[in-house]
Parts: sequence; structure tokens; C-alpha cells
Amino acid sequence: MRRQLPPGPVAGVAASDSPECPICKGAGWLRIDVPVNHPYFGRPVMCECTLPRQEQRRIDDLLRLSALDPFRGKTFETFDAKVPGVDRAWTVAKRFARDPHGWLVLRGGYGCGKTHLAAAIANEAIKSHLQVLFTVVPDLLDHLRSTFAPTSDVQYDELFDSVRTANLLVVDDLGTESSSQWAREKLYQIFNYRYNFQLPTVVTTNRDLGDIDDRIRSRLSDKDLCEIVELKAEDYRERPRGGRRPPLR
Repeated sequence: MRRQLPPGPVAGVAASDSPECPICKGAGWLRIDVPVNHPYFGRPVMCECTLPRQEQRRIDDLLRLSALDPFRGKTFETFDAKVPGVDRAWTVAKRFARDPHGWLVLRGGYGCGKTHLAAAIANEAIKSHLQVLFTVVPDLLDHLRSTFAPTSDVQYDELFDSVRTANLLVVDDLGTESSSQWAREKLYQIFNYRYNFQLPTVVTTNRDLGDIDDRIRSRLSDKDLCEIVELKAEDYRERPRGGRRPPLR
């Protein structure tokens, strides 16, 4: 029994855990019926029974790459939506988390709660088994640079593709990255890919949009795709002792 050629290259995985698969009989691999001059002639491809496990592995890989560990407790329930200046952001973020579509930009000063809301969106999406990457921009660029090291276990192309194609990408602190040409180009490539395919994306920034790379700002300004919400709360660190304290960042 054979199946149709899947779109695009196929990554290797171990044999299927299910010996009862009627297609591959538990081998996890198939040879497809294509002409001799076809690039996939004679090459094994994964059986469809391996796809759920491959999907879970991708989810786990993105979770390991994410910077969510310090923000596990950042949920919509632990966010103080009664703080003046954050109620609309809380409502919009919660709605986005229920059905991630388009782009959401949370903009505001330090300590106003935008990172808490971004992390709450990511934590909620993980419960729905989405491929989620939550990353701080400078850390993301460091991860990409590290793949060029001879000791790296991850190939640059593999990591870059995982970032730009994640079901949900949450980018914290856009505008705090270095101004090098390489950094600007990588970020543009990520945002441009996700813009072209309209992949759900959340961005936090404390910068005015005018201070962001023109090419990225142009995409963030597309009102058909992107919603920009301002958080106008004061920095929780500067509040009087005993006053209401919103979540960190």
C-alpha cells in the first residue's frame, strides 16, 4: 500500500510506536510510487501514523526553547485587571487566547503588565496543545547565533524554521535587540514570513512604533491583521507600599 507524496521535504523520525498500522506495518516508513526521475524516487518517507508523535516532538522542542519557566504563574486569573489602564488589554488578550488569529501588539511602559498578558496567552495556548514559542527578542537572536557554533546540536535552518512557522509566536520586548544589520535582517525575515502566511503572533514593546524597523513597523500597522493595544498603567515598582501591584512586567 502506498500513499501520495507529501508536500515539501520529510524529516526523519524513529519507527512508529504502533505495530498495528495497516499502512506501514509498524515500520514508520514507506517508499512512494513516483517516476524514476522524481527527486523522491527510491527515498523513504514517513508514514502518516508517525505524524502525531512528530507533532508532539515539535511542541516539546518549542517549549524547551521558550522562556516561559519564570512565567508559569502568569495567567489571566493572576492578572489584576482592576488596575487603571489595563482593563481593555486584559479583555483583548483573553479573547485572543481563546482563538488566536491575526497579530496582537501590547505596548506600554515598564512594569505595566504587558509581559504578564503575553505569557498568559502563551500558557493558555499550550493547554490547547498548540505549537507555542514564547521568547524575549535578544534571547531569540542569541539562540539563532548559537547554532553556528561547532558544538551546537541544532542546525540553524531547523531552528529558524521552527521559529517562523510556530502555530503561535509570542515575541517579548521588541525593540530591545541590538541594532546590528544581522539582527534586523533576521527579525524582518521572521515577521515577514508570518505576515505573508498570517500566522498568529503576539508582540510586546515599550517603544513607539516609529522607533521600530520600518519594514516590521509597516506590517504591525496593517489594521486588517494587527490590533495594537496600549497599557497605560504606571510601573508597579514605583507604587506606594500597600498599593495595588500588577504582575511583573
